Amino acid sequence: MRSISATHRHFTFRYLSPQHFVEFFRLHYGPTLKAFEALEPERREALAAELEDLARRSNRNGRGALAIPAEYLEVVAVRD
Repeated sequence: MRSISATHRHFTFRYLSPQHFVEFFRLHYGPTLKAFEALEPERREALAAELEDLARRSNRNGRGALAIPAEYLEVVAVRD
């Protein structure tokens, strides 16, 4: 291994609404998609409601649309 570096990065998730946030992850993000598929229909709606509530509480945009700040660790490894 020639080098390895780690950098803290920030990203803001932006969606039209909490419902839009849940819809996007429900349809396009594998782990969330699989979680919804594994539940009975009534539990799916309960999960959607809980995720919408989480999005609402995490929102940092006071003007209607959703803005949820997040931090991630970017790791870059370069090998010979």
